[in-house]
Formats: sequence, structure tokens, C-alpha cells
Amino acid sequence: MSFQAIVGQERVKRMLQNSIRTDKVSHAYIFTGPSGSGRREMAKAFAMALYCKVLPDDACGECLDCRKVAHGNHPDLHWLKPDGASIKIEQIRELQKQFAYRSTVSGLKMYVLEDADKMTTQAANSLLKFLEEPSSQVVAVLITDNGQALLPTIRSRSQWVPFVPMMRQQMQDLLLKEGHSPVLVQIAVRLAAGPQAARAMIQGNGFAEIRNLVIQLTRESLTRLPVALLTAQQKLSKGELGDRLSLWLDMLILWLKDMVQLGTGRREGIVFSDQTEWMVKEALSRPPQHWIACLDQAIETQKRLRFHANPQLALEHIIMQLKGV
Repeated sequence: MSFQAIVGQERVKRMLQNSIRTDKVSHAYIFTGPSGSGRREMAKAFAMALYCKVLPDDACGECLDCRKVAHGNHPDLHWLKPDGASIKIEQIRELQKQFAYRSTVSGLKMYVLEDADKMTTQAANSLLKFLEEPSSQVVAVLITDNGQALLPTIRSRSQWVPFVPMMRQQMQDLLLKEGHSPVLVQIAVRLAAGPQAARAMIQGNGFAEIRNLVIQLTRESLTRLPVALLTAQQKLSKGELGDRLSLWLDMLILWLKDMVQLGTGRREGIVFSDQTEWMVKEALSRPPQHWIACLDQAIETQKRLRFHANPQLALEHIIMQLKGV
């Protein structure tokens, strides 16, 4: 994977390519930003560019080193992920051991830590010592959603590389050009930080079904409350889509934002644009304050579920609030 194959993050690409071109590669980088913004792909492109024997600041994709990185078997590149819920000290010690004794082919050793903020305290302290006293020429890339969660001493010894979500319109144009469903693209580009994450979301199991369930449950909540409660129990609380409640709430929040807009007479940027006809009638049948209150409740419900609130009770509460009960 070359830098040019990655869509977006132009500033990051320029910075990394310039560091390679001028031989000023730092010994450690923190790739921080939202999930789906291309951090992992950029780390792989960076590794390929560093090891490539053909191009001065990018990966040709054809040489032996590029192919080894692409296939995950380059002897001087080590990719580390959490073992269960965290990165443990044993993993960092094993990394140090491998780097200390393995003969290097390229003269450069590199390691990438995914979810680096999930290191245990002991692992983070061990990594800090590794950063301070590398045994040879080593480049580290720490990937994290929240770089501020890393130890201040690790942050101070690493170069900060912020990743930003791709512009929504750019993402949308790309996905539509690929032939994805417009109604699904409208939602995915608002929930994902980059095209790869949005693409995976659209193609994932249950995405279209969850969207349909948002439409079904909101319509039923407003007209046939008992039926809505039964549908929610059968399909979300205890049904096959029960593990997608968080995604359903994400989409419900987008639907409620549409209702707030429609209730105040605005139609630009509507996400559920194919449902506008019936949504307008319902939006205008209640004051805008009703939809704003429902939106606040949906956001609060989402927060409560992160702290293990009862999913069925939380779901029933938001459905009844939609009706105004």
C-alpha cells in the first residue's frame, strides 16, 4: 500500500514523506484520531515506504521488501495488538527481546502498537524505557483513539500525528461512485471517520436492517405504541439484532435531528431523505421542543448504556418519549 493509495489525510502523508525524503524520521510517532480515519493503513504505508528499495519517499509495491510488509512477514517489522482487553508487559518484553537478538536485514527495525492507550501501567513503563534506550535504529508507531491517554513521558518522546475525519461530501462522493446505496451512504458518512470504515459499515451484517428498524419503530411509536414496544423487544432487546442497539441509537439520533430540522421548516441535509413525506407530517404535528427533548433523551440513553443500564428498559423509555407518554 502506497501513500497515494490512501484517500485523504494529505497533511499526514506530506509530513511522513518529507521525513523519509530528508532522512529525518523520528524514533517514535503517535497516530491519534478517530477510529476509521486511516491510521492503521497509514502506518502500513509508512512501513512500506521506509523499507522500499525503489522509491525515495513512497512504496513501489513491487520490490521484495514492499511485498513482505504487505503480506505481514517482514523480519524487521513487528505489529502488536492487545492481548484480550490490554497490551500487557509480557508483550512489550517479548518485543524488546526480539528486537535485541534478531539480526536485521534492512538496518531499520520498526514496531506498530495498535490501541496503544490500552497498555497496562507496567507495559507503558516498560515501553517508555524501550523508547529511551533503543538497542539499534528503531521506529515506533503508536496508534490510538486518544493520544492524551498515553503517559505524558511517552507523549513527550514521540511526534504527534493527528488524524482528522474525512470531509463528509468527499466521502459521500467516493462511496456513491463505488455504487453503494445512497440511503445507506447518507448514514454511514455521518457515523464513520473515513471511507474504509464507512464502507465496512455499509457492507456489514445488519446495517440496512437496523436502518429499516429505525423507520419501523419510529412510525410505530408515533401511531401504535404497544406494537412498537413488542417490536423493540422481539428485534432489539432479545432478538437477533440485540447486539446492534448502539448502532440503532446512533441512527435514531440522526433521525431525530432530521425531525428537528423538518419541524422548523428546513429540508437541507436530511439523512432519511427517502422518508421525508411522512416525517414532515409527524414533525409538524408536534412542537420542535418535543423532538429536541427526544434527541436529548436518545443521547442520554446512549451514555447510560455505556455504564451497563438495562437495555430493554432504556429502549422502552425512549420509545414512549417519542410518543409523548
